[in-house]
Amino acid sequence: MSLEALLFQALNGLATASSLFFVGAGLSLIFGVTRIINIAHGSFYMLGLYLAASLATKVGGALGFWGGIIAAGLVVAALGALIEVLLLRRIYQAPELFQLLATFALVLVINDAAQYVWGPEDLLGPRAPGLRGSVEILGRNFPSYDLFLIVIGPLVLLLLHLMLSKTRFGRLIRAATQDREMVGALGVNQATLFTVVFVLGAFLAGFGGALQVTREPANLGLDLVVISDAFVVVVVGGMGSITGAFLAAVIIAEVKALCIGLGLVHFGAFAVNFSKLTLVAEFLVMAIVLIARPYGLLGRPQAAVRNPAEIDDPIRPATLPLKLAAAAVLVGLLLLSFAYKSSPYALVLGIDVLIAILFATSLHFIMGPGGMHSFGHAAYFGLGAYGAALMVKFLAAPTPVALIVAPLVALMGALLFGWFAVRLSGVYLAMLTLAFAQIVWSILFQWEDVTGGSNGILGIWPQAPFDSRPAFYLLTLAIAVAGVLILRRFLFAPFGYAMRAGRDSALRAEAIGINVKRVQWIGFAIAGTFAGIAGGSFAFAKGTISPDVAWVSRSIDAMVMVLLGGIQTLTGPIVGAAVFTVLQDNVMRQTAFWRGLLGAVILMLVLVFPGGIVGALSKRVAAR
Repeated sequence: MSLEALLFQALNGLATASSLFFVGAGLSLIFGVTRIINIAHGSFYMLGLYLAASLATKVGGALGFWGGIIAAGLVVAALGALIEVLLLRRIYQAPELFQLLATFALVLVINDAAQYVWGPEDLLGPRAPGLRGSVEILGRNFPSYDLFLIVIGPLVLLLLHLMLSKTRFGRLIRAATQDREMVGALGVNQATLFTVVFVLGAFLAGFGGALQVTREPANLGLDLVVISDAFVVVVVGGMGSITGAFLAAVIIAEVKALCIGLGLVHFGAFAVNFSKLTLVAEFLVMAIVLIARPYGLLGRPQAAVRNPAEIDDPIRPATLPLKLAAAAVLVGLLLLSFAYKSSPYALVLGIDVLIAILFATSLHFIMGPGGMHSFGHAAYFGLGAYGAALMVKFLAAPTPVALIVAPLVALMGALLFGWFAVRLSGVYLAMLTLAFAQIVWSILFQWEDVTGGSNGILGIWPQAPFDSRPAFYLLTLAIAVAGVLILRRFLFAPFGYAMRAGRDSALRAEAIGINVKRVQWIGFAIAGTFAGIAGGSFAFAKGTISPDVAWVSRSIDAMVMVLLGGIQTLTGPIVGAAVFTVLQDNVMRQTAFWRGLLGAVILMLVLVFPGGIVGALSKRVAAR
């Protein structure tokens, strides 16, 4: 590839960097001040693009296009103000992860609202009035609108820099990013500060989405894709650093552009298609940066947050009433196997619930007692599913053998990824796990000769004696119960106490001789192993799998299950997984807009049970 072609491709990367910067800068501001991991930030971007495309099409002309871009940003900012005042302000006292649960519910609500207003089809915007032509650069035609984007990115960076460095409001933002509790102690109205920052962040996301009206169609899948990219930009640049966000956006966009420009490259007898790396390039960059510089390129270690939420109570063994209730539930689940003829779907739903329980419990193992927040737990679920499926596809392995291989494959992945992940903490650890999960998803998606690519693997049915629905249900029940009990046993063994000691105070744990990182690594591997068991069971339950088993949405589902039930209790993930799976199944069959309804239910539960269903009920019982 010629130097001119590479430079031309680099210009394309700079145009893309602007939109990444806008959404990343908004997310960085919101997280830096409020400490909210705003999953709905990608939804603001999506709404900005939809609004700009609609206004440009219906109003028309320069007013509809350029005015529509500004109006889209302002409308999204107003929506952000409503969300912050009506919802988020009510849950600032809740643990940070429950705030994440609330913003995920907003994603579901906003996505279905967009589908109701604009429909499921992609929405295309017109070309920019006044910038419809192109400019010849390096012998090639370069779109004039892309040149405009290249200019506006640094211009907004300069304006934000001046605001943060030269104004009192900017100094308050920088101070709150370092220590928001101290800012409140000095008499600053935190509620007003949080609202204004959230509105500014929402405006940047909506404005960034609106600017892409000529470059990409508005579609309902943008929210999760964009939020993943935004998190990458924020983490690579460094939390709270606007300049870092811009630098990260440029690096990521240029790496993607370079991969597209290189295309297929031959290294002797080997050929590498770099264009395929665009699906995972940003996550590779993030993984490398976090391993080399744990706080991002221009970031700094986050100050300890004096969270006003209550300290978690110690995990205690199950009481006699709880054991009797668990025994009664187990008997009911065993009896359910006899209901196949009268209600065949009950067993199908029962299998889904049991697999979800094991998956959620494995994530809770590291999130709750381990204190390690993982955004990429679906990687081990996917590795287990594909491990079992490939054994059936290529070796025609019996069902028990495939189910044994599934956790072993997940264990290898968890050992590899966990070795790097446990060296980080907080949101940086969470984002590194997301990077690893996206790398796994990319491999599953692109290694077509082995994994089947986007088509996945078909015909993964259990063999005798598990080839009937009741038999496989009983097998899944046995696997789920055994898995939950083994994980519970780990937590009440010396290893579990060591893991919780490292969560509560790493310095004190190290002082008494506990190797905290080693304990966390082992815990990470254990959790990945049991997620792999759930994935292997899932492959046989569905008969077919695709790369979606390792996609980010499955990791988010698992977090929702854990948080919905309550992260402070061992029963929480079990109840949360059952409630979420049953709710999702019933809501899906009631309406086409099931995501919005499910999101509304989750929001209601978050407001009523801010500590999770089991956590809130336990406190009410203890208060009597």
